[in-house]
Amino acid sequence: QVQLVESGGGLVQPGGSLRLSCAASGFAFSRFGMRWYRQAPGKEREFVAHIASGGYTTYADSVKGRFTISRDNAKNTLYLQMNTLKPEDTARYYCNAQPSFASWGRGTQVTVSS
Repeated sequence: QVQLVESGGGLVQPGGSLRLSCAASGFAFSRFGMRWYRQAPGKEREFVAHIASGGYTTYADSVKGRFTISRDNAKNTLYLQMNTLKPEDTARYYCNAQPSFASWGRGTQVTVSS
């Protein structure tokens, strides 16, 4: 059974940093590309960052240069280092494989506010 458990969110001031984690289980993590998504209130879920099984990364233009996606295959864990956070980064953040599993985690809330 696929399980994705996001953590690490919180309240942070503009310009601050957070590191999100996604603990994955129930599938061969190292063989899958993995993605971070986010969903703000009243908006659709949007792509944030992707890391291929081989480590190649791509980012949404809105986070490029500020966010870094990484993975630890030994720990079946995906990370998102978020720096220079802006109020518009406020959203619930989710991880999933690429292609996505039907089952999503509960996400972790990131709120950027002074």
